[in-house]
Amino acid sequence: MKLMTAPMGWNSWDCYGAAVNEEIVRKNAEFMAKNLKKFGWEYIVVDIQWSNETAKNHEYEPFCDLCMDEYSRLIPAENRFPSAKGGKGFAPLAEFIHSLGLKFGIHIMRGIPRQAVHKNLKILGTNKTARQIAKTSSICNWNTDMYGVDPEKEGAKEYYESIFKLYAQWGVDFIKCDDIARELPHEETELVMLSEALKNCGRDMVLSISPGPALLEKAELYKQVSNMWRITDDFWDQWELLYAMFERAEKWSIHSGAGHFPDADMLPVGPILQDYGKDNFTKFTKDEQITMMTLWSIFRSPLMIGGEMTALDNFTMSLLTNEGILSMHRNSRHAHQVWKRKINGNEFILWTAVSSDGGQYVAVFNTGDKTAEADFPLSDLEIYNNVSADELWSGKGYKFEESIKVTIPSHGAKAFYLK
Repeated sequence: MKLMTAPMGWNSWDCYGAAVNEEIVRKNAEFMAKNLKKFGWEYIVVDIQWSNETAKNHEYEPFCDLCMDEYSRLIPAENRFPSAKGGKGFAPLAEFIHSLGLKFGIHIMRGIPRQAVHKNLKILGTNKTARQIAKTSSICNWNTDMYGVDPEKEGAKEYYESIFKLYAQWGVDFIKCDDIARELPHEETELVMLSEALKNCGRDMVLSISPGPALLEKAELYKQVSNMWRITDDFWDQWELLYAMFERAEKWSIHSGAGHFPDADMLPVGPILQDYGKDNFTKFTKDEQITMMTLWSIFRSPLMIGGEMTALDNFTMSLLTNEGILSMHRNSRHAHQVWKRKINGNEFILWTAVSSDGGQYVAVFNTGDKTAEADFPLSDLEIYNNVSADELWSGKGYKFEESIKVTIPSHGAKAFYLK
């Protein structure tokens, strides 16, 4: 699927872990349709273990029973997703989300369910069974649900074709496939086979692969087989993880382009970890959240909201609906880090990108521990004339003559559109 811009949406993991249910998904979809769709947000993604009837939080239940059909394919747990009753799967939920003008996605794990292998269930489209195609030595080290599939075995291709055929029938628009992005090169042929099955299923679907960190030396493969790939392990609301993302983004920036986007992971904003308590809220400061949105947007990472949208506060809404920042996310091209340097003893990082609408984006980040002033020549950006600029967060206009001089709070950022 050819995506001209990086996907924008909501994923249930940060706020509900493995325990999200249909009521929660529907309420968040309705909120997005009413309040965020007009700003470009469109994907609603149900994360991991939707086939587990007893999931309660972010902790996986080892070797738990999973709901599946006679052909070794996982299906939604009906006690959590009641519209799936009668063998309908996710089709009714997808239809509801489509009726709102949005798109629907699900999380899957690489491979075939272990219990399908133990029961030796059938595979649709072949006389081979789950036990005959499983690669039992290929297991995820953090989740017990699946065995790998051996691409050399007859029936392996048919298994992957059968699951994507099912997802196409459900009306799925987005697949987040886990336990496959950093598992290279030893599971590379399974990734290629999975990707081909998705591409040939008869329905356009975004393919997002996880977990990270993805392998930089495999960048060209990721571009060929997927639309987005995680460049980090799970990203949470800690400054140390946000600071580390600058180095990751710098390395991956040359690989972002139409159809393929390095993924800096979900945005842990607003109410998160709701499965552990309704009072859990992001630990990022407001300035750190501005830094995160600025970096993700100029870098063109996919934007996936991690918080419970129906309880977003005014600041978080302003963060997610800033038209200047979202325009930068859509229009940024050839983004890269210009430098990281100390100015008067305080560290600043400078990024720039051209705009597909003409003009140039500039983002200045204060990664130091105190409010500080940055003053650097326009020649650092290879600009040799005076320029006008709009600061995207504030909407304030500027005239820069020879240099850019700004004061930025600790862990904060400013983003400019130079005309």
